[in-house]
Amino acid sequence: MTTATLPAPQRSDIEVITLIGFVHGVSHFFHLLLPPLFPWLMQDFDLSFTGIGMTMTVFFVISGIGQAMAGFLVDRFGAARVLGGGISCFALAGVVLHFATGYPMLIATAALAGLGNSVFHPADFTVLNHRVSQARLGHAFSVHGLSGNLGWAAAPVFMTGIATAAGWRNAALGASLVAIVALALLFWRRETINEAHDHRAPKGDEAKSPTFGFLGSRAVWLCFLFFLLITAAFGTIQNFASPILQAIYGLSLTTAALALSTYLVGGAAGIILGGFLAQKNAQEYLIAGALGVAALLAVLLASGVLPGWAILPLMGGIGFCTGIAGPSRDLLVRRAATARFGKSAYGRVYGFVYSGLDLGLAMAPLIFGGMMDGRRFGEVLIGIAVLQTLAIFSALRVGKTV
Repeated sequence: MTTATLPAPQRSDIEVITLIGFVHGVSHFFHLLLPPLFPWLMQDFDLSFTGIGMTMTVFFVISGIGQAMAGFLVDRFGAARVLGGGISCFALAGVVLHFATGYPMLIATAALAGLGNSVFHPADFTVLNHRVSQARLGHAFSVHGLSGNLGWAAAPVFMTGIATAAGWRNAALGASLVAIVALALLFWRRETINEAHDHRAPKGDEAKSPTFGFLGSRAVWLCFLFFLLITAAFGTIQNFASPILQAIYGLSLTTAALALSTYLVGGAAGIILGGFLAQKNAQEYLIAGALGVAALLAVLLASGVLPGWAILPLMGGIGFCTGIAGPSRDLLVRRAATARFGKSAYGRVYGFVYSGLDLGLAMAPLIFGGMMDGRRFGEVLIGIAVLQTLAIFSALRVGKTV
C-alpha cells in the first residue's frame, strides 16, 4: 500500500512523524556543531580539553534552562512557531562560528546553538502526543529517537569532511545551510504540525492542576534524574570517545572517529528495535536490561585488553543497547505526564524532564574533563558504567511511582 492510498489518519501520522523526525535530526546535528571541530579549534585557539569542553557545558546549560521555559511557550503559542525560532538560532550559530576570532565567540556560538536546541523536546513531543494516533506512538518515538541518532552520526562526517577539505570556518557555514533548509521545510509544511486547536481550556482533572503543579510529582522528578544520569554517560562518550580510544588502544584519529559513528549508528539500530519492544509495556524493565548490558560493555572497554578489531563492534553494541532503551524512556515520561496532569501539560512536563538531559550533558565535560587532562582514560569509561547503573535504578523507581 502506497502513501497515496493510505487512509487519511494514517497519512497524517506519517507526515507528522516524518517532519518532526527530520527537524529533530537537525537539532542533534547541531549538538555536534563544535565537537568534531575540537582538534582544529584547540590548535587555533590554544585550548585544553577542559577549556574546549566548557563550550559544551555552556551549550547544555543554556539548552537546559531554555528547555524548561520553552515548554510553557509551546503550551501557549504552539510548536510550529517555537520550532522555527530554534532552527533560526542554529543558522545564526553557524555564522558566528565562521567569524570566530577567539574563545568568547566560541562560547557565543555554543550559547546560540544551546538556545536553539532548547525548544525541540517540548515542541516535538507535544506535537507527537497530540497529532499521532495512540497505536503508533511507540513507533513515532522510535523514529524521533532514530532521527536524532542519525543527526549525531551525520555531523562528525559532515563537519570533519568539510573542515579537512576547506577549513573549519567553511564547515560552520555548511552547518548554517543545513539549518536554513530545515527552516524552509518547516515553514512549507507548518500546517502539518499546527496543533493550535488542541490549545483549549483544560477540563476536568486537568483544570484542577496549577501551572507548576507538575513540580510536586515524584515521578516527574525521577524522570528528570534518569535523564540527567543517562545523558551524562552519553555526553562523555560523545565528547571524549575518540581521544580515549586513541590513548587506550592506539587507534588513529580516523578510526577513532569511525568508532564514535559506529556507536551512534548502533544506537539508531537499537532505537528501531526498541520502538517495537516499547509497545509491550513494562518499559522500566526493558530500560534496566538494555542499560545493564551497555554498562557491562563499557567496563569491558575500560579494561584495555581487547584486540583492536573488537573496538568497533563493541562500540556498536554499547550504542545498540542504549538505543533500545530510548522509545521506552519516552513512553515512561508520557506515563508520568498523563498520570496526573493530562494533555494540557505536555509541553511543561516534557520541557522540565528533558532539561535533565541537558544538565547531564553539561555536567559531563566538568566531571570528566579533568580526568581526560590527567590521562585517566580507563576511569572515565568506568564512570560511564556507574552513571548507566544509577540510571537503571531511577527508571525502576519511575515504574513503581506512576
